[in-house]
Amino acid sequence: MGAEEGDVRKGFSGAIFDVDGVLVDSPHEQAWREALRELMEGQWSDVRDQTAWSPDAFTPQVYQGVLSGKPRMSGALAALEHFEVPDARERVEAYAERKQAMVIELIEAGEFTAYPDALRFILAVRASGVEVAAASSSKNAGLFLEQIRLDEFASANGLEYDFLRPGQTLLDFFDADVSGRDFAQGKPHPEMFVSAAQELGRPPQECFVIEDAVSGVQAAKAGEMSALGLARADDYDLLAAAHPDLVVTTLDDVDLEALREGRLAKRG
Repeated sequence: MGAEEGDVRKGFSGAIFDVDGVLVDSPHEQAWREALRELMEGQWSDVRDQTAWSPDAFTPQVYQGVLSGKPRMSGALAALEHFEVPDARERVEAYAERKQAMVIELIEAGEFTAYPDALRFILAVRASGVEVAAASSSKNAGLFLEQIRLDEFASANGLEYDFLRPGQTLLDFFDADVSGRDFAQGKPHPEMFVSAAQELGRPPQECFVIEDAVSGVQAAKAGEMSALGLARADDYDLLAAAHPDLVVTTLDDVDLEALREGRLAKRG
């Protein structure tokens, strides 16, 4: 929801960022895929023929539609049920634990990158006076964010901002961070995003959420926030069907002037 006629608000006062798929190209999808492959080809090979799983069946579309945006245990169960794995609830903990071990290995090996468009966008948003929060279901979000040097990125790209400090990471750039907390209800429930708005000290109606998952868009709308869908994974139509206020394939396409007016719009 943007600014409406008679609304005295001049623009958004808070921006809430998902992490995986929005700020960083994380190895979560790879870890979920490879962890299940290891189990199906090893410990669970006796039930493999009873499932709908195959190495090629775990596509990016499956990750986006089934797992993305969910807490670890919920995501693991959703994937096992999607692939019709017998006794899914009894197997879910083993799958979640294997995935977590694998994703930490990949993070520590530096197997991820920050999206340049996202770093440009978050710097521009802060420069416009909007406070920023991180809100990810992942308990690993901090491991990513503390390795991303915003000062180095700005310097390498000829960007000058007075508010950047030497050595500043993306983790300590946020005004609030609710990532990885054990909320009573995960997305599409709005609890996480409402909590982020509260920690920013901003009304939900003055915040917009940047999300790459359908469940995240749904959570933003349920929390009376504006939703910016980011379709990086050839899932534009999937995100659009969740009725965000705007869908883009890169954050470079977002009209920064419109943000100052409380609207989500494309440039041009």
